[in-house]
Amino acid sequence: MWIARFSLRMLRTLDDGDGSARPAARPENRGRRSDGSGSAEKGTPFRDGPHEPDEPVAGRAEASPSRDDDSDRSWHKGRALEHDHSPEAIRARLTEGPKANYLRDWIYGGIDGIVTTFAIVAGAVGASLSDRVIIILGFANLVADGFSMAAANYSGTKAEQDNYKRLRRIEERHISSDPQGEQEEVRQIFRLKGFAGTDLDRIVRVITRNRKQWIDTMLAEEYGVPSIVRSPTLAALSTFAAFLVCGFLPIAPFIIDLENAWSVSAVVAALVFFAIGSIKSIWSPQSFWRSGTETLLIGAVSAAVAFGIGLTADRII
Repeated sequence: MWIARFSLRMLRTLDDGDGSARPAARPENRGRRSDGSGSAEKGTPFRDGPHEPDEPVAGRAEASPSRDDDSDRSWHKGRALEHDHSPEAIRARLTEGPKANYLRDWIYGGIDGIVTTFAIVAGAVGASLSDRVIIILGFANLVADGFSMAAANYSGTKAEQDNYKRLRRIEERHISSDPQGEQEEVRQIFRLKGFAGTDLDRIVRVITRNRKQWIDTMLAEEYGVPSIVRSPTLAALSTFAAFLVCGFLPIAPFIIDLENAWSVSAVVAALVFFAIGSIKSIWSPQSFWRSGTETLLIGAVSAAVAFGIGLTADRII
């Protein structure tokens, strides 16, 4: 359990980009007086997000908070913010820009590495094969399947990168050949977002004044293309490295020739399954223990199937 929690905390720190510690949760803000002076008014909560003009206190119906509001408020109160929201921190973060994230490639390679390698070990044990054969099959899977996974991830990420370049060239050509039509596209995009009148005219002028900003806007709004282009090489290396590390663990007890190698391999595989599932919860609304248990069950089913196939083959052949 503590291994999964430690891994989850470390990868969440990496996922933040700069690895800085998260600030503590903010104290609950107080409301403002109806005269707009900004002084605290006891008992009036201050809402996050855009604020509407204050209404007169007199005649305002004081709605009692619902049970859902209370639970949502208490849930947020106990959570720390993921980023510092001071003006300086926001400016620095936006100036630096978003970074490519390769954690999903690690998760992808790690899960496949532990699943396939332990399935081979389980099948070999079910077929009563020797430790030497298990080690040979395990290493063959590590190199061959790991390279195959890395190559597939490289090709897929490269295809995304090529598609990004193709769409960018299309927009560059359209802006050069028909700038009025592209301006109209920008106008309609932001009209659908609620802009109108002089505000709409101003935002169209600002965006189309800068060619790179213009193209970036069209790529994001018209095609839904992210502004970050991931490196196919780094994606492939991340997958391959995770595959090797996680896939090696189930065969390690057989390499060092432990007396109960199969039992140790099963325990190690279960811990790795749960840890990977816990880390995977970063991208999921599920809790870490539920995500870890789900991945553990998937691994257990695959191992049971492989063990049963090996056992059946050993009795038939």
